[in-house]
Amino acid sequence: MSEACHRCGLRFERIEGHWVGAIGINTIATFGILLGSLIAGLIFTFPDFPVVPLMIGNVLLALCAPVVLFPVSRMVWTAIDVALRPLEAHEVDWTATGREN
Repeated sequence: MSEACHRCGLRFERIEGHWVGAIGINTIATFGILLGSLIAGLIFTFPDFPVVPLMIGNVLLALCAPVVLFPVSRMVWTAIDVALRPLEAHEVDWTATGREN
């Protein structure tokens, strides 16, 4: 991921430890997907649950989902951060975009 937006020059890591929120969002999303997958697998295979295939599928999902979702969770966390803590003038480098504020 780029360090700053190519359009407005916003540095994505606004403060030290900024990405802790993104990791939290990623964890919550991954657990939600795993829970949904487990429930769907149990519903669709009721009453004979194929334990090994369900376990293998969920382990693969648990390994792949965080990697796939991390860029999205970083974007969502940056959007939440900007909404809660509006940008200050020094946080945007307008010269990097070829525009002036």
